[in-house]
Amino acid sequence: MTRHSILLLLILLVLGCGNGNIPLKGRVVFEDDGSPLTVGTVLLCTPTMQSRGDLDKDGYFTVATLGTKDGLPAGTYNVGIVGANEDLPDGSLKALLEDKWYSPQTSGLTVQIDKGMKNLEIKVTRPKVQAGR
Repeated sequence: MTRHSILLLLILLVLGCGNGNIPLKGRVVFEDDGSPLTVGTVLLCTPTMQSRGDLDKDGYFTVATLGTKDGLPAGTYNVGIVGANEDLPDGSLKALLEDKWYSPQTSGLTVQIDKGMKNLEIKVTRPKVQAGR
């Protein structure tokens, strides 16, 4: 095989020709009332890779690994959500989630992604309100 043939084969694999990725959409909602989380990025991680999907105004996301909305390989993933903050008028940020959700290593949520799976619902918890706040 020539160098050009190998390069063409690698490009086709990266662009999705036969990459085996599962197209996956999902939604993030609060477990207390079912309302959507509308800001942030969902991370689905293994020890060797990371996929992501940005939340829209209705709490929906589409997973991307190598490119835009290209899905992810089948497997077991730890889930986290970053950037789930509300901008306050004074320039500070208000966390919209309980702290554990901000890292795939601390969320406690693991999902199994299999062929044929099209949708994923993630239920998250709000920060606990502390007395005097």
